[in-house]
Amino acid sequence: MREKKPKHQGPMKGGPHGMMKGGEKAKDFKGTMKKLINYLSVYKISIIIVILFAIASTIFLIVGPKILGRVTTKLFEGIVSKIAGTGSIDFIYIRNTILLLLGLYVISSLFRYVQNYVMSGVSMKVSYKLRKDISKKINLMPLKYFDTTSKGEVLSRVTNDVDTLSQTLNQSLTQIITSVTTIIGVLIMMISISWIMTLASLITIPISLILIMTIVKKSQKFFKQQQDYLGNVNGHVEEMYSGHIVVKAFNGEEKSINEFNKRNKRLYGAAWKSQFLTSIMMPLMNFVGNIGYVVVSILGGYLAAKRTIQVGDIQAFIQYVRQFTQPISQVANISNILQQTAASAERVFEFLEEDEEIKETTTPVNLEKVDGRVTFNHVNFGYNKEETIINDFSADIKPGQKIALVGPTGAGKTTIVKLLMRFYDIDEGEILIDGHNIKDFTRSDLRRKFGMVLQDTWLYNGSIMENIRYGRLDAIDEEVIAAAKAAHVDSFVHHLPNGYDMILNEEATNVSSGQKQLITIARAILKDPRILILDEATSSIDTRTEIQIQKAMDHLMKDRTSFIIAHRLSTIRDADLILVMNQGDIIEQGSHDELLQKNGFYSELYNSQFKKDEVS
Repeated sequence: MREKKPKHQGPMKGGPHGMMKGGEKAKDFKGTMKKLINYLSVYKISIIIVILFAIASTIFLIVGPKILGRVTTKLFEGIVSKIAGTGSIDFIYIRNTILLLLGLYVISSLFRYVQNYVMSGVSMKVSYKLRKDISKKINLMPLKYFDTTSKGEVLSRVTNDVDTLSQTLNQSLTQIITSVTTIIGVLIMMISISWIMTLASLITIPISLILIMTIVKKSQKFFKQQQDYLGNVNGHVEEMYSGHIVVKAFNGEEKSINEFNKRNKRLYGAAWKSQFLTSIMMPLMNFVGNIGYVVVSILGGYLAAKRTIQVGDIQAFIQYVRQFTQPISQVANISNILQQTAASAERVFEFLEEDEEIKETTTPVNLEKVDGRVTFNHVNFGYNKEETIINDFSADIKPGQKIALVGPTGAGKTTIVKLLMRFYDIDEGEILIDGHNIKDFTRSDLRRKFGMVLQDTWLYNGSIMENIRYGRLDAIDEEVIAAAKAAHVDSFVHHLPNGYDMILNEEATNVSSGQKQLITIARAILKDPRILILDEATSSIDTRTEIQIQKAMDHLMKDRTSFIIAHRLSTIRDADLILVMNQGDIIEQGSHDELLQKNGFYSELYNSQFKKDEVS
């Protein structure tokens, strides 16, 4: 049996410079929009209010030109009568009509204000709910997903895609309602004035539809590309920023810039194409609309000369033609925006529909007291189903024993810990704690029984006090300080600005690697777990501090089952049981002295390190 390295262990698929797949259209536009509508159904009352107020606001605007046409007709007739000496201009009628028109416009503005206010609230609530659902989803995702997906890609869905959805909901939904209402209402008003002129003005619609369909078809794939490449660029920037010290140390700036330029160029190519196709929509629609104006003006003049239509009606009709073409242009523009919305929504829903960790048992085991007996029975596991890297692993660890896992890099030591914590589920066999299968525990309850100190320290943007308290959130300050003293954090923390209240930056680069490790050890001490996992816990600490920490850890590990992964074999001489692993198999086991006497693989490892230490 050989341990095979999993294909996807890096931060993103294909390594740090792997490219995301992009360039395709939204896979299921109709399905995505249906999901989005279902997602919005929670806010249906607010949306109904928006629709009603949008329709009312639009109707008040639509009747305006018809009323204004009456003013024009009355003014024209008054001037003609005054010239003929048969009458005068009826200013009272004109004044009252204008006041009525002003009142309608004021009411329309108030209705529009209400609709925008309500819709803004809805769009913000949708953004809030989407981000909340994504945040909840992240905590339900298996570790494998994050091993194969860049952090920038996940962040892009939380930020860029959700922002796109929020903006288009806020702006486009009311525009769609207003535009459709305007088209229907204006068409009715145009027919009421002259059906002949209406037919003449409608000749531009087929031309408009052909232009819309052509541009939408072309632009759809570019909007999808734009969102995909934006996430890709974000992923690269995030990776380079978090690893900027390594980039500088290995003179990787030029390579990083070239890679960024390559990805940014792809984003630029997709973005300008999508934006260009969107921008030419309005000029094309205006050009088609101007053709309609010409036709209406010629036909209107002819009908007015034959006295089959009034002068004010021609003015009203021309305004209606403008009102009619404008919403068609808006719908055309919105159709492009909807493509971008669909692309963003699809990416968000794809994330929300990703496979989650295997569901928890409905009848979980709840042990009041954990002794700490851990048993591995014929465990088989592979990061990929076709590649088994842990083969037929068996071991029985008694409560309170100190177990050391040793072996060369890639032997499977850390993988065993991941399986024990259920970061991954085993393919075959079983892992037992006090005789109970770990799958019979809830993940939260299982992990509550463990304390972990890893080689890769994790500290968040907060005070040192709060980072230690992360081990047990209900711990009081005195308990936190006691744990810090046990881990020798207290010996250096008073030399830092603000002591325990010092704020660590996002990468915790304002403390040394050794200090970061000590803080994580203090966190584990504070948790006071029944089972400890120490994965190269002292690798970043100097020899003098390591001796101090070893004493604290010996006190912490007393009467607790402890798993220690160590390359420095001198640190695990007093382990109760040493499991020597190679290529996923336990090839030797026993105490330090027993394994040395066997003069086998462990002895060879130990002596090589001992000689190296002597030489150094």
